[in-house]
Amino acid sequence: MSAESPRSPLAGLAGLPAWIGFIPYAVVSIVHVIALGLDADAIAAPTKLTLMPLLVIAALWAGRGSTWGAPATLLFVALAFSWLGDGAGTFFPYAPELPVMLLCFGLAHVAYIVLFWRFIRTKPWPAWALVYAAWWLLLVIVLWPRLGALSFAVAIYGLVLGGTAATAARCAPMVAIGAAFFLASDTILAFRLFTPEAMPDWTSPLVMATYTLGQGLIVAGVAVGLPRLAVRSRAART
Repeated sequence: MSAESPRSPLAGLAGLPAWIGFIPYAVVSIVHVIALGLDADAIAAPTKLTLMPLLVIAALWAGRGSTWGAPATLLFVALAFSWLGDGAGTFFPYAPELPVMLLCFGLAHVAYIVLFWRFIRTKPWPAWALVYAAWWLLLVIVLWPRLGALSFAVAIYGLVLGGTAATAARCAPMVAIGAAFFLASDTILAFRLFTPEAMPDWTSPLVMATYTLGQGLIVAGVAVGLPRLAVRSRAART
């Protein structure tokens, strides 16, 4: 093993299936969504803050045996900013929660876009990905009168979010589907924030159900492919 290519600390467990590492994340995600549905804040709040750390562990497990490089770094940067976004009210109690959350998740999406565009794309851009441009335009038109001072921030965030889904469309199906669920989660959340009278209570757990599923699928699709990506990179260097 070369000094410039450190291996995952879980490399010695390469014989076990990748999906095992996602079990804790899946269980806590289900508990969190159910707690939201039951208005059990004492459970929902702490479980939300454990989601991204558990997903980091799952990514380490799924990518064990692969060399650590730019793709893994970008994945963990995206998860770190997602964690800060999840806990914006907790980590930044004296700052306005929504702008901080938009900033943190915006940076997470930028990391995902670079990861998808530069490192894990597997095919040309499909024509159907244009639906994400239509989604952004429709979202801005519908919500603009209600956004107030956040108009441009939400429009820019929506553009970045749509960019994540669009660039993911060039990747493996699991990643593309995960990004679509992530986009669905933020779309529901946007309508809950700015048109609350039109959104029933059950859409609160739906936001997190689609979010956790989307993040889980993205990370699984990326992390499982890291060993193959490492092989391709070594072959290219050779």
